[in-house]
Amino acid sequence: MSTAGRDHPVLALRGIRKRYQIGTPVETEVLHGIDLELQPHEFVALTGPSGSGKSTLLNVIGLLERATEGRLHIDGHDTAALTEAQLTALRGRTIGFVFQYHHLLPAFTALENVLLPVLAAHGSLTADDEARARALLQRVGLGEALAKRPGELSGGMQQRVAIARALILQPRLILADEPTGNLDTASADAVFALLRAFNRDHGSACLIVTHDPRLAARCDRVVELVDGRIVADRRVDAAE
Repeated sequence: MSTAGRDHPVLALRGIRKRYQIGTPVETEVLHGIDLELQPHEFVALTGPSGSGKSTLLNVIGLLERATEGRLHIDGHDTAALTEAQLTALRGRTIGFVFQYHHLLPAFTALENVLLPVLAAHGSLTADDEARARALLQRVGLGEALAKRPGELSGGMQQRVAIARALILQPRLILADEPTGNLDTASADAVFALLRAFNRDHGSACLIVTHDPRLAARCDRVVELVDGRIVADRRVDAAE
């Protein structure tokens, strides 16, 4: 599973369709032939009305659900050829998730929450792992909150812990589903800036679902999804 040279898109979708069979023999198609590519360093907003299929698309890209039809390549890997165990391994080392609800474990400290993906991926922790987690929390402005539990942190601080957790394994692809939806403007701007900085510094690609036109205007591209189809894919002039 070599990715030597990395001369490929971080993400490539071809003809992705997703159908569900819910309590009836008739299938309902939610995604209709999605084609999409993300290159290293790209920061892309995914927009569209509620019910347009944005979360379903993120679940397929994030390897949480398999597409019904089409091809999905992540960091050069054809996911159709992988077993469930291989998909889990690829997801763990390649994709970082940031959600609207941070899903931090309340009994663990900020530092312990950030280290969870490392423990899940490798089964143990090293001094270097802890140093990297401490540095990430310092970078997101929480260097003094390492030992605090989620209940002792504000919503914006909890989201920054979640971002540090998503970035601890230096993923090639960051998927963010309304990560600023529950935050005030200042906290939302700080969260966006953190994701943007990592995207630029590490060459990752970022796909962020947002309803905030201010944030979308600061991305490299805006992809609009309506009724399970991409209806627009435009570059943003003078992206920050």
